[in-house]
Amino acid sequence: MTSSDSPRGSGPAGKRDDRPAPGLAVQPQPGQQPTSPERMDTEDRRFLSWTDRDRANAAAFTHSDQWRVLRILGEFVEGFDALAEIGPGVSIFGSARTKPDDPMYALAERVGADLARAGIAVITGGGPGIMEASNKGAAEAGGVSVGANIELPFEEGVNRYVNLPLQFHYFFVRKTMFAKYANGFVFFPGGFGTMDEMFEILTLMQTQKLGSMPIVLFGSGYWSGLIEWFGTMLLHEGKVSPSDLELYTVTDDPDEVVAIMIEAIRRSRGG
Repeated sequence: MTSSDSPRGSGPAGKRDDRPAPGLAVQPQPGQQPTSPERMDTEDRRFLSWTDRDRANAAAFTHSDQWRVLRILGEFVEGFDALAEIGPGVSIFGSARTKPDDPMYALAERVGADLARAGIAVITGGGPGIMEASNKGAAEAGGVSVGANIELPFEEGVNRYVNLPLQFHYFFVRKTMFAKYANGFVFFPGGFGTMDEMFEILTLMQTQKLGSMPIVLFGSGYWSGLIEWFGTMLLHEGKVSPSDLELYTVTDDPDEVVAIMIEAIRRSRGG
């Protein structure tokens, strides 16, 4: 018999090798005693193991990209579950540094309250300043007051007027919630964070990644320099089209903000 004719599983010197193939469980033969529980190595046993080595491995894994992917997925699921049934909403942005005695605080509070009375949820970043004012107006008017909070080194966490809180680790997940569940956007005076959100929403609409919705820049005195630069520099040099400068409305009137949002929601419903 040649080597190619050897019985399957035979080992050296023609002796049969009855060891199981790698990865296959050993099944006890008739009359054979099963392996004692202390010696069994099952998937459940490995899963429930929690030795010092297991603890160290688990801790290291929570800092890996694979774990981050799972956490990102979890944040999306949590956000989608929480916001899926809130109805029409408006995302409001503005400076976290705006104090309660600032006139813009009172105006943001008024916009939040009037939106809530119209049955429109108010969505903010959940922090202080303009976010707090908008949440306060919505909550005290009996509306849905969403706070999509993110941990930052210089903010105190979610404000006390949020009645639907969400917590995120990743900016891009949080931004998805602002865009996905809004029927319109209001930008009060703010800093880099507000600008970041504003330019992202403008870009999403310019590139038709987001459907047409109202974008309101509140406070003409604050935004006038930027708006002028759009026309004199961006448009003049062909960096944007004239239609791009029609994506937003500038106003100082809280009533106009609410009217614009109500009309946009009415049109989206085919009314």
